Amino acid sequence: MEQPEVVKGASLWKDSWKRLLKNKLAVFGLVVVALMTIAVIIGPAIIKWTTGYTYDFIPPDGDYIKSFPPSLQHPMGTDDSGRDILARVLQGGRISLMVGVISTIVSLIVGVSYGATAGYLGGRIDNFMMRLVDIIYAIPYILIVIVLLSVFGGPNTPQWIQSISNSIGGGEGLSQIILLFFALGLVSWLTMARVVRGQILSLKNQEFVMAARATGVSTPSIIFRHLVPNALGPVIVYATLTIPSVMLSEAFLSFLGIGVQAPFASWGSLASDGIKNISVFPWQLIFPGATMALTLFSLNFLGDGLRDALDPQTRKF
Repeated sequence: MEQPEVVKGASLWKDSWKRLLKNKLAVFGLVVVALMTIAVIIGPAIIKWTTGYTYDFIPPDGDYIKSFPPSLQHPMGTDDSGRDILARVLQGGRISLMVGVISTIVSLIVGVSYGATAGYLGGRIDNFMMRLVDIIYAIPYILIVIVLLSVFGGPNTPQWIQSISNSIGGGEGLSQIILLFFALGLVSWLTMARVVRGQILSLKNQEFVMAARATGVSTPSIIFRHLVPNALGPVIVYATLTIPSVMLSEAFLSFLGIGVQAPFASWGSLASDGIKNISVFPWQLIFPGATMALTLFSLNFLGDGLRDALDPQTRKF
């Protein structure tokens, strides 16, 4: 007698992955983000090995009279000092992507912990914690970042940030970047906290939570071992959409001159340098700006695709 064929069920993540692959814009964004990440990681080393150019290499006096347009030797041209823009764009991409990813991780840690705690405890504690979020929301977050960078930047940089910078081998410029990581992360957690709180409110009365309470599981274990893992879908989606938002904020701050400082560069600081000569040397602005725009568009496409894949009910037909 033939045995009935066993049909294996697909998990949530496998179904989501299949739906994501059907979204052409999301796949395009995923490919571009992957290629851009690989390029900024290994690209500067390849350029240095093949041409000898680095992001801070200034040719000897007399070799360069002015900024050169794009050519085979310099695919993106050079800046006012003769530095190769392609090498600077790739190196700046490292800083911009690191700011986006690390600041998002900081906002995840703070926002998930805060929102999950408020949602599970409920009552007056929840009301107090969320009113505090509303108060902080009333202040323009970019103003908070500017104040943090102004107060703790330069000679007032906290000792622990200076220690991290010195252990890596960087100077004051790297300390400013590390401070930027935490400043942006510490103001990007507010919406994350609200998203997580809403998910926890819908989950905390489920049977598995009641069973955990009945068996004497502690409150922190219920929050972080039972509830938070079941709210990861919206968290992943919002984290993907937070990265381009943080990168855009960093670019704005660097454009104003209070973000990434020399000798380091980001896409925002490169655009700030390029706009000064846009009428004479437009390639100094076009290439950093186009690279940043393509990456931000791709991250947004990927975030929208993940949202549709993880929660098909929100899809627009």
